[in-house]
Amino acid sequence: MLKKTIKKLIRVAFSPFVLKDYFAYKKIDGEKRFAISPKDFYPQVRDKTIQTGFDRHYIYHTAWAARKVHEINPTKHIDISSSLYFCGIVSAFVPVDFYDYRPANLKLSGLQSKEGNLHNLPFETGSVKSISCMHTIEHVGLGRYGDPIDPNGDIKAIEELKRVTATGGNLLFATPVGKPKIEFNAHRIYSYEQIVSYFKGFELKEFSLIPEKEKDGGIITNASPALVQKENYACGCFWFVKK
Repeated sequence: MLKKTIKKLIRVAFSPFVLKDYFAYKKIDGEKRFAISPKDFYPQVRDKTIQTGFDRHYIYHTAWAARKVHEINPTKHIDISSSLYFCGIVSAFVPVDFYDYRPANLKLSGLQSKEGNLHNLPFETGSVKSISCMHTIEHVGLGRYGDPIDPNGDIKAIEELKRVTATGGNLLFATPVGKPKIEFNAHRIYSYEQIVSYFKGFELKEFSLIPEKEKDGGIITNASPALVQKENYACGCFWFVKK
């Protein structure tokens, strides 16, 4: 306990404004409704900003996909290893079955969390009418999450997504886009052309782009594929329909 307290005090010592705010609070805290002591310091030193920061990829692509699920309005939506925030929120208005290589112990009404392997999805061929797999494929085969090393792991996973999607069914897909490369072992980055070619047999109903830099905009709906060539680590949002 003493070591933890000392570590906290050291952190505060390198953040003078925390101490300043602490003593200002103590001075005007007449009611003393809560205990407040240096031993309970939990200094947060990066939040005093002019604007609230956020992860552009994950805020925008999940918001984009939630709107598409609402537009599709399926009786059930299947999600494969996308953000838990996405499936948790969407399950408020559409029943969602969530599958992950590392299943999440998540319990919410309208949501089922199950184990699933993107190389062997537990669905009959052509049986899923509404499915998403977002910011996931780029990791498959790199070993980051304990999966086997496989240079073509992403391609095999895409083939499984294609296999289980029903004719006329909707597939929402998001992944990093820009100049193609692997940033090992974090993720792959794809070109627009690569992704479209991998989904042969599907119609691209919409392509939206989340530029890497804030100055280039939020999410660009119906973006020109040419914009991807200027990006290093953007996020491409693809709405495919199986022919």
